[in-house]
Amino acid sequence: MEALKIKEDWLIPAAELSLRAVRSSGPGGQNVNKVSTKVELRFILASSKSLNRFQKERFVDAFASSINTHGEVVITSEQTRSQSQNLEVAREKLRQMVLAIAVAPRARIATKRTRGSQRRRLNDKRKRSDLKSSRRSYD
Repeated sequence: MEALKIKEDWLIPAAELSLRAVRSSGPGGQNVNKVSTKVELRFILASSKSLNRFQKERFVDAFASSINTHGEVVITSEQTRSQSQNLEVAREKLRQMVLAIAVAPRARIATKRTRGSQRRRLNDKRKRSDLKSSRRSYD
């Protein structure tokens, strides 16, 4: 297996990836029963040198359901009837996952509400309250 290119200057070495071909599930006749076209791509996250500590933490937070108890990211693909095409689909899924956590999200800067927005909010609440109270029947 070859290294996975994330960006021009960033790749995951082949040593950190492993591939396993298994039989697909579901109906499909003889092809499904005889040929191992489903692909399991595993990326060893814990010992990876291609991601820094912060990226690993973001990966775990974002994709916890894809990580098994051994600290491996397991990506499966059985979209096509071809093992090589399924491998490419799985590699692209991993690439998109890594790109999603590549850059840390910017910290939100807390701001105060303006006086005008507070006034409008309270006026809207008062109008809504008046409307609801006008619907009440007083017996």
